[in-house]
Amino acid sequence: MAVRNQPETRWAWVEVDRGALRKNVRAFRRLLRGRERLCCVVKADAYGHGASECCQIMQQAGADMFAVATVAEGVQLRETGIKLPVLVLSEPPIEAIPTLLAYNVMPSVYTVEFALAYGECAVQAGTVGRYHLAIETGMNRIGVPCTEALEFRRSIDFHRGLECDGVFTHFATADDPDGWDYQLQRKRFDEAVAALRDAGLEVGTVHCDNTPATIFDPASHYDMVRVGIGLYGLMPCESARGRIELAPVMSVRARVTRTAHPAMGEGVGYGFTYRVPRTTVQICTLPIGYADGLARTLSNRMEVLYRGQRVRQVGNICMDQCMVAIQQTTVRPMPEAEVGDVMTIVGRDGDDEITMDEMAALRGTINYEVACGFGMRLDKVYV
Repeated sequence: MAVRNQPETRWAWVEVDRGALRKNVRAFRRLLRGRERLCCVVKADAYGHGASECCQIMQQAGADMFAVATVAEGVQLRETGIKLPVLVLSEPPIEAIPTLLAYNVMPSVYTVEFALAYGECAVQAGTVGRYHLAIETGMNRIGVPCTEALEFRRSIDFHRGLECDGVFTHFATADDPDGWDYQLQRKRFDEAVAALRDAGLEVGTVHCDNTPATIFDPASHYDMVRVGIGLYGLMPCESARGRIELAPVMSVRARVTRTAHPAMGEGVGYGFTYRVPRTTVQICTLPIGYADGLARTLSNRMEVLYRGQRVRQVGNICMDQCMVAIQQTTVRPMPEAEVGDVMTIVGRDGDDEITMDEMAALRGTINYEVACGFGMRLDKVYV
């Protein structure tokens, strides 16, 4: 297959489709009404797609805010020129407060100790520390318990160095919007926000929707939605298919670095978990392994695409390399590969496609983890 670009130092890479990313951002914008805003979640290096580059594209396509998981991720966005608001989706260590203020990155807040330290540092810096109040409504991960939100705000609102820029919660079962658990979380959040407002306290931007809630429940969009996995063309759950049209953004490809024709009975890879059968087999090496996100549990269970056809991966996947077998049969003749030929680990080649969801199912995990894993070490090429 034709390749438009590739890294110069290694024959394995991630391709990120700029056009698909723009399309997905705009698809979510079309779900919004009136003044509802879009927060693009770009944590974990934009789910492995490259946060710096993706944020530029998202900003042009209509993003209003970005959300990250760590202070370092927020700093990276600022250092690459991102001016939109940036929210850290957890409460960082107190030691991170000077960095937050220096780079104008907002933390989530849910402990009095952090909030007051944040306010004090902001006053000393001659500014105001803006934050988003995280409210715990049932996921039991982070946040002020919903029944204590008003008391919490009253215990910190005296501080002139603090400003509540928003309040939020996170749903645990948004893929089941009619379910009791989802409805209970939303009810608890509504009641907590109403209590703050009734007490005359500023709540700023109210937001609770992740990708599935954004798709399934327009009534819970409030002031802003937080979209993550959907931006990258991956469905958060099977029931979302058909509700919104998204395009996969990431493909993973590699070039053949070696070919060989081992004799019948010869083993391939650590432990010889595959041995060459009686039929003619060409063994091809690809420079991608489990350190690049190609999980070792996929050994002898996955396929890759070569010239639009599926070929089997064989032997144990190594840290930096894996092997595939091109096996000639009378039913399916296939040209043998040469060094430099491209194979597709994830993505489309011809009429066939290997998806993140297919690979996730083989691994017993979710597409989120698959995408993040490929993004950790492989070079990214934007096409």
